[in-house]
Amino acid sequence: MVCFNHMEGGNVMEGKKEKKILQEKHKDIARIDQETKRTHGWYVRVRYFGKTHSKFFSDGKCGGRYSSLLAAIAWRDEVETRLGKLRTNKHIVTVSNTTTGVVGVRLNDKLNRYEVSWVNADGKQGKTSVSIRRHGKDKAFKKACDIRKQKEAERLSV
Repeated sequence: MVCFNHMEGGNVMEGKKEKKILQEKHKDIARIDQETKRTHGWYVRVRYFGKTHSKFFSDGKCGGRYSSLLAAIAWRDEVETRLGKLRTNKHIVTVSNTTTGVVGVRLNDKLNRYEVSWVNADGKQGKTSVSIRRHGKDKAFKKACDIRKQKEAERLSV
């Protein structure tokens, strides 16, 4: 386990930086504090293409809460790089629960259309639909997928 050696009692600026990093949210990293089991540290879980990679970074073994967090962040970043996963703090859905097999695109047989949904950079939900009657089934599906791809690119580029 790679841990960062952190010395207590540094200067005031280092203390503020530490506090800020400890208070920030870190994607795929959760704080575990179980007094009954005397377990304190950071749990990292990286999911990619249906496989989960996880590791626990103990405060005791890494030299404190801050050092174990730095080790957890470094491990998460290294695993994502090794897997080829895009490093972002934004939530990315990679599994589709629709019959189309495309995240954010679903077929509404009742209304004879493909419905497209997305979340913008501000976290607001967006929706539109593409008529099968007007475009034909194949063309409507392609158009719906293109819209979804464009909206996702807009959200991630901000």
